[in-house]
Amino acid sequence: MTYKTTQLRDAITLALVAGATTLAATGAAFAQDAPPDTSPTTLDRIEVTGSRIRSVDAETSQPVLVLDRAAIEKQGVTSVAEVLNRISAAGPSINRTFNNGGDGSSTISLRNLGAQRTLVLVDGRRWVSGLDGTVDLNTIPSAVVERIEVLKDGASSVYGSDAIAGVINIITRDNFEGAEFRTHIGQYSQGDGDRKTIEATLGANGERGNIVMSLSRVEEGAVMAGDREQSAVPVFGLGSAMFSGYSSNGKIWNAGPTGDYDGTFSIIPPNAVGIGPNGQQRYGIDQTVPWSRAYAYNYAKDNYLLTPQTRTAMYLKGRYDLTDRIAFRGDALYNERRSEQQLAGYPLNGGDEVFGNDAGMSGDSYFNPYNPLYGGDGREVNWSHRLTEQARVYQQNVKTFHAYAGFEGNFNFADRYFNWDIGYAYNKSDQNDTQIGDANMLNVRAGVGPSFLDSDGVVKCGTPGNVIGDCVPFNPLSPAGGVTQEMLDYILFTAQDTFQNRSESFTANLAGDIFELPAGMMGFALGIESRKESGFDRPDAFVAAGYTSGNGRKATAGSYDLNEIFGEILIPVLADVPGAQLLEISLASRYSDYSNFGDTTNSKFGFKWKPFADLLVRGSWAEGFRAPPIQTLFRGLADSYESFGDICSADYGGRTATIAANCLADGVPANFIQRTNSGDAYFGQTIFPFSFGGNPNAGPETSTSKTLGLVYSPSYAEGLEVKLDWWSVEIKDALATPSVSYILDQCYAQGDQAYCALFSRRPNDFQIDYMLLGPQNLSVINAEGYDLDLHYRMAETAYGRFTAGLSASYMSQWESQFTSDSEVESAVGRYFDRDPQWRLRGNATLDWTNGNLGVTWISRYYSSLVEDCPFPGDGLCSDDTRRDADGLAARNKLGATTYHDVQARYELPWDGTVKLGVNNVFKKRAPTTFQAFANSFDPQYDIPDSQYLYMEYVQRF
Repeated sequence: MTYKTTQLRDAITLALVAGATTLAATGAAFAQDAPPDTSPTTLDRIEVTGSRIRSVDAETSQPVLVLDRAAIEKQGVTSVAEVLNRISAAGPSINRTFNNGGDGSSTISLRNLGAQRTLVLVDGRRWVSGLDGTVDLNTIPSAVVERIEVLKDGASSVYGSDAIAGVINIITRDNFEGAEFRTHIGQYSQGDGDRKTIEATLGANGERGNIVMSLSRVEEGAVMAGDREQSAVPVFGLGSAMFSGYSSNGKIWNAGPTGDYDGTFSIIPPNAVGIGPNGQQRYGIDQTVPWSRAYAYNYAKDNYLLTPQTRTAMYLKGRYDLTDRIAFRGDALYNERRSEQQLAGYPLNGGDEVFGNDAGMSGDSYFNPYNPLYGGDGREVNWSHRLTEQARVYQQNVKTFHAYAGFEGNFNFADRYFNWDIGYAYNKSDQNDTQIGDANMLNVRAGVGPSFLDSDGVVKCGTPGNVIGDCVPFNPLSPAGGVTQEMLDYILFTAQDTFQNRSESFTANLAGDIFELPAGMMGFALGIESRKESGFDRPDAFVAAGYTSGNGRKATAGSYDLNEIFGEILIPVLADVPGAQLLEISLASRYSDYSNFGDTTNSKFGFKWKPFADLLVRGSWAEGFRAPPIQTLFRGLADSYESFGDICSADYGGRTATIAANCLADGVPANFIQRTNSGDAYFGQTIFPFSFGGNPNAGPETSTSKTLGLVYSPSYAEGLEVKLDWWSVEIKDALATPSVSYILDQCYAQGDQAYCALFSRRPNDFQIDYMLLGPQNLSVINAEGYDLDLHYRMAETAYGRFTAGLSASYMSQWESQFTSDSEVESAVGRYFDRDPQWRLRGNATLDWTNGNLGVTWISRYYSSLVEDCPFPGDGLCSDDTRRDADGLAARNKLGATTYHDVQARYELPWDGTVKLGVNNVFKKRAPTTFQAFANSFDPQYDIPDSQYLYMEYVQRF
């Protein structure tokens, strides 16, 4: 292995020299966060995520995890998403390890309930979301983060839609004075995946305000799947057995003169010698050989394992005190993300008999070995050729703009204290996608049509005397690499897609004291919000028309608006009495009126009880909802080639008399056999594209959340704090898209004509040639578990100060039903493709500081999982002979995984800090899974067999 440590060494040397020069030139420089503002506009009371009522007590009736900037900087990560996806309550979500199916975005999913059910706020205000309702955390630069508050409870009564699983509130830097320069340089131990960041933050205080500006740039390099053993083949452990049948050599689907496919294939071998003058290479049928697995293609090695991206951001935040009681606040942010994914060259094919398209090679093509000019019978050829000459590349350029302007203040009335704010927020994200490597099927059809060798020695489209201009004859029957650049330029095209998401909101809030009760002052909060959400997806014209080799899709566009009002009350019931040093009750409710589905009211109850000083008991009950996002409502039709089993097929094992009768009534003959891309094979991928689309009649999801917990801070063990919380979430009317098999079952087994109307069959052979798949409010989800947080800060000793922490989440239940009357499916401890359902996740931290030196050790734990084994009897799975009541039920165990990270830092005398760190110290390999879509491990795990080495330097002025 190659270790590019010179880059780190040079960076450290440069940082130390730069810091020393600064000290010599300026003397001891001072830079730190400014002390708290003591003017009347600064309040001793604080607002904690989950409540709009400010309080002097940071502990609330709801569990809130706080990650301050110091804790974040000890992890050696370069994005907000990486920070959040390390917390124990985080479930699987999209990130940079998603190559096929990724788009450069990163999200956060609390409780395994989906990113769309986790609300993301920035400074207590909603951030721009995508068309699917999720927030891309890569649009929020880590350079501006002061702390992150994670509310692990439902909060629709306070914040509205999406706050079902919890709330992420990212608090940005404020009241900063001085200057700070920060850089991070890192790479994996194999010498790839380089990361470079540079941040500069400036802040100044005046007599009546403060202004902060931050500039940052993050560059994250790629790791290729072929450069790690575990991901270098499609399925680790099976080698070439799982290589793609879409070879990089030209492949012929063998057929007789009448065009009937006989089930065998021929291929042009790599050593075939072309025939024809002037480099116009064609290959005769006598040069082909029978296809075998030796010609299968290893597409995995061509893919990214870790996708590259760069992020550039500028942030500005300011406050100006108009009076001692009224202040103007404003902030703005611009963030640009450029990201990329790469897949192996397109597996291009043509021929109606096998592929369901009309791009078979004409019998009159110059390159057709059955051309009558060569003594052939002029048959059309079904063919395939993987275009390894050009990888498929998907690029995104995402520009996010945020602005907020508002006023805030406080006043006293009737010996009561009140605070208020009013403001306008504008968020917009513009995305331009470039897609390289797909084919223009119009040109492919023309290129494999009739062609001939003209008298000038050039092969041309058409026939002698009837040349088709601007057409380049295409020869897919070439060995690997044999497709010429001229052919590629003709058949390939670059797609340009545009997306936009936009949100505008007006908010006004008032909070304060109502009246004095024996136990204290009753507090309240009232607020209104008016918001409009809009967005669109405008695919390339060729994509929308369905003229590409990839899946076509129509445009998406839509908007909705809403008006909301909420109220919250905090009631102190008891204080300083035996058995109740404190007892508080909180009540909240929010009314929301949406333009698309109507109105909804969601309420919440919480309590906080301190029976004695060391112990706090807390609990809550909350209603929640998630409004359907723009994509759910207005999605344009998009092609998808689904794998399914047709229950009308004679080889379907579960055909009942009812199904058989209904199939016959639909005109399907009793001897009908389903045909797929694998030939006449039950349960395979359809040869015709089905359509996914939106549902303008979709309604909101609803939820009920419960928590009960305790916070124990024993006076006899100063510095120790224990938090234990039980939680439960029930979701009803969850949005889900019915599968093909479900639609067919509802039509033929249940006789529901509404589902029968969603698909059609070809009249000549009764194959299903179209189906509409759209989201509906169908499903039920129940999740339950426990969170444990331990924190112990020891007293200062002669050997320094030690701090230890443990944060763990235990999932005791995660059950779902596709419909309310469907069978309950339990997911806890199971692995599903890109959806690991860990029973236990935990992080342990040990921190030591002694003077200017500090060291942090972090351990990240993922419990074991089991998955269904797709290769029983091959010896790959841990229990491939397992049986249950239904017969063979092979399983594979994914072992528990623990990663260890270490960071050492030193405070330099010139107000600088240098940090050296290694993540995944022991090069832990992710557990191998055979259900994962790619790479043989889930993308939630670290890059296998790799240490991540980094250096950070911070200089303050």
